[in-house]
Amino acid sequence: MSTTCGATSSRQTRPLRELPGKRIVRAIQPVPSGCKMLNFDLANCTIKSRRSRSSSRITMAMLCIASTLLFATEGKAQCTARDGLQKQLKLRTPLTASMPHIVVKSAFDVPVWRTIAVGTFSDPFALSNALDAVGCGIGRSAGEVLARPSFSLSAARANVELFAVSAAELGFQTDTASLADIYARAQELGFGLVAAEVGPQLRLQYFDQPIGEFLILGMEPIRTWKGEPVILTVANGGAGLILIGQDGSADAQISIISRFLFVRSIEAAPANGEGQAPLVVHR
Repeated sequence: MSTTCGATSSRQTRPLRELPGKRIVRAIQPVPSGCKMLNFDLANCTIKSRRSRSSSRITMAMLCIASTLLFATEGKAQCTARDGLQKQLKLRTPLTASMPHIVVKSAFDVPVWRTIAVGTFSDPFALSNALDAVGCGIGRSAGEVLARPSFSLSAARANVELFAVSAAELGFQTDTASLADIYARAQELGFGLVAAEVGPQLRLQYFDQPIGEFLILGMEPIRTWKGEPVILTVANGGAGLILIGQDGSADAQISIISRFLFVRSIEAAPANGEGQAPLVVHR
């Protein structure tokens, strides 16, 4: 039996005999190893190759589709989990949860974590569209916050210096601390609350966020349509870069390893080491 794909079978087709009381069973010849892209006709035990012209057209069509999808998703690649992981491996940035917690004595002892720009969008809708354009996710409650009238944007472009500290670095030693106590201790040390605009702006300007990092904005809560107080969190949980909301109630319990973002208060002054309040809080 001969084939049409560049290889010849050494086996010959034998005539089939009809046995008494038995029906005819068709023999299936093995496919020669040299054959590729074959249609096997079980009825006639013949092997046919697909036409090379049709194969070429299919290959070209698949390449065109792949190219189209590649360019269509290129803008969203910046906010995908894979992109974040690749940047994390390239920068070799350790997760903040594994860093030692050193108790902060003053806001002036903490270096600037990151500087971002605010006041770069005319309205919240343009800001939300920018997040969507690069594929950054927006949680339900975070989306409500951005749509609320109380969410405002800076009228002029400005740079904001952000400081990242955990509740443990603020002096808390219990497993959790209330949001009100964390804010009070941060302000006592010379930190100030950030504007809500910092959340989406940071999300747009922080594409190399390590996987597993969740940064809570130290901000005044904004209430959703149902009246629930919400604060924003810039996160990379592994499924992609996202802006989410969480409970902003004064009595909300926060893990002390959680990291907050604050600004430095204008009234803050370097600690002189005398007359300071105890830095460790026992609850």
